Amino acid sequence: MTVDLDRVHHIHVVGVGGAGMSAIATVLAATGHLVTGSDLKSSAAFERLRAAGLGVVVGHRAEHVSDPSVLGVEVPGGRAPDLVARSSAVPDGNVEIRQARRAGIPVCSRADILAAICRLRRTLAVAGTHGKTTTASMLALILGEAGQRPSFIVGGDVNEIGSGAVWGAGEWLVVEADESDGTFLQLAPEAAVVTSVEADHLDRYGSVEGLHGAFEEFLSGVQGLRLVCVDDPWGGRFATAGAGAVGYGWSAAADFRLSQLRATRTGAVFGLEGPEGDAVEVRLPVPGAYNALNAAAAMACADHLGVPLARGAEILARYGGVSRRYEFRGEAAGVTFVDDYAHLPGEVSAVLATARSGGWRRVVCVYQPHRYTRTAALWRQFGDSFHDADFVALTDVYAAGESPRPGVSGKLLVDSVLDVEPHKRVGWFPHRQDLLRYLVRELRPGDLCLTLNAGDLTTLPEELIAELGP
Repeated sequence: MTVDLDRVHHIHVVGVGGAGMSAIATVLAATGHLVTGSDLKSSAAFERLRAAGLGVVVGHRAEHVSDPSVLGVEVPGGRAPDLVARSSAVPDGNVEIRQARRAGIPVCSRADILAAICRLRRTLAVAGTHGKTTTASMLALILGEAGQRPSFIVGGDVNEIGSGAVWGAGEWLVVEADESDGTFLQLAPEAAVVTSVEADHLDRYGSVEGLHGAFEEFLSGVQGLRLVCVDDPWGGRFATAGAGAVGYGWSAAADFRLSQLRATRTGAVFGLEGPEGDAVEVRLPVPGAYNALNAAAAMACADHLGVPLARGAEILARYGGVSRRYEFRGEAAGVTFVDDYAHLPGEVSAVLATARSGGWRRVVCVYQPHRYTRTAALWRQFGDSFHDADFVALTDVYAAGESPRPGVSGKLLVDSVLDVEPHKRVGWFPHRQDLLRYLVRELRPGDLCLTLNAGDLTTLPEELIAELGP
């Protein structure tokens, strides 16, 4: 459905505590709308919304829609919401969705409401299978520090501000464009970047070819800058297909070309040359060749919007990162803990390569598969993803709302890894307490313990730090 934000005042958000919907709720409130919402459980983002005075509550009840007074905020006339927006994770059978439909209240998707927000500003959308949150946050930082006062909506908490959204006074909105539920096909941005295209969400797109077609459709509607990574196989083909795209990457064919990467445990230094021959050295305070690519994409977009590469490099030298993207979580008993959102084969390989370059005594990787559909489709591709780990601990699948599938578990990844590396040290831990007890005995001073997941394994570092002590 097409949402006209000029015609609605009170918007109720079901599933408001997630990274994407909490950012949308923040922007809706900043644009003058009365925003209420609910979620199954609290979260850091949920508590920020509550502290900001939004009427958000834990739990789903029909009364949240039929009688907004129970939400603890003043609703003029006590009226029901004009519109209900729901997260992609909220099913049709949700009690609040059913109540809204019984009452004749329009129900829109995350894509619908995000598209409506994008129509309020000139939009630059950052899409791609991975790297989009970091790239979008880097671009927003560059534009903000350069005085352009952008708005942005990303799917993670930017460490500088502790939130994933800002509604600025400038003309540009930087938005993370998600392919998982087809959101990116509804946004109609003026400019766009695609960071990468790796096989994922095949339950939605049917095949890798279907996924490629969706990204091509996304870029076909962009009239301005179309920036793609030419190191990515799909991006390289798109850039050479005569579609007028601009390329970035390590390849000599790139318009914005990276070179001379020097990596450390906590950062990366590289060169970047633009299409006009202007070259700069970039000193990033976050590690990894993949973050160098993210930075190059952000700097190329900013250059297109009037911020020279040299200024972009100066600003990114102060980049604070995004929560759960190679995030240092602390140390205990000589062990360093890092948590990352990586959950696809290519992401796991890239993050482990970054960890390997840090010179740790050992890299102990703990990986939690995400979704039964993804695990069923991709488990074989994880076989060589853990090459740079000295020890791999694999858990069972984080369902993310999906129903279990017969024969689909984390044990599939154990088989896949051992098929490729028969002598690799691999542990299978379907029960979390067993995993915790084993790691407390296994970890040694000088180790890096790297948790990779898009689920609830992110709390494991704190549990291990508490068990290991100082």
